[in-house]
Amino acid sequence: MHGLGDTAAGFTDVAQMWSNTMPHIKFILPTAPSQPVSMNMNMAMPSWYDIKGLDERTNEECDGIFASQTRINKILDEENLLGIPFSRMAVGGFSQGGAMSLFVGLQMPVEKKLAGVCVMSGYLAGSKQFKLTPGLENTPVFHGHGTQDPMVAFSMAEKTKKMLEEAGVTNYEMKSYPIQHTVIPEEIQDVGRFLAKILPGGTENELEKKAPSEMSVKELKAAIKAGGLGNQAVGLCEKSEFVKLLNDNL
Repeated sequence: MHGLGDTAAGFTDVAQMWSNTMPHIKFILPTAPSQPVSMNMNMAMPSWYDIKGLDERTNEECDGIFASQTRINKILDEENLLGIPFSRMAVGGFSQGGAMSLFVGLQMPVEKKLAGVCVMSGYLAGSKQFKLTPGLENTPVFHGHGTQDPMVAFSMAEKTKKMLEEAGVTNYEMKSYPIQHTVIPEEIQDVGRFLAKILPGGTENELEKKAPSEMSVKELKAAIKAGGLGNQAVGLCEKSEFVKLLNDNL
């Protein structure tokens, strides 16, 4: 997930780099809805939730964060319908997107426990609303952060780690970099190593995809949406029609 004011396009090149070395991983890059942001004089921009200011962000109410959480959960549910176990999924992001990753990944239902959470220059948003799901204490978390960050101070990263460990998180790795509010090749490589560790490739980890004829109608619709075939599905009603559409486009 991208940061405030950015879009999915901002991390497309980075995701492509990771995909080149980890082709078994599917990367999904959503764009936040455009909404007024208090910190920026209520100007509308892509934002996962409202931000009031730069100081002590963990105390903010973060209006809109629950709507964004629901949206990300829906994306994860749709991937699960396609046959991917939640244990083979991870969430991650930069800045506000990193904050969303913590808010989503550590509050999943225990039966939907993820493989891990990746945070770059992020923090714990909406701490008053945040409740760690029992059973997710050992979910792996990687947090990379610049020691010279003027937007999300490094002290906020340290406080985030402390608050989450006090809440029960036991597997929180934080690494610092001598940078401001950005990422560098070293951090991108570190995140790649983290992803490769929690989402390893290999035959034993490859997923057996269902044939369209074996899918339920709900799974068929999810596969059609994921494949960008929604327009071609308009007017279709019967399961056999959905199956044919997918088979014709495999």
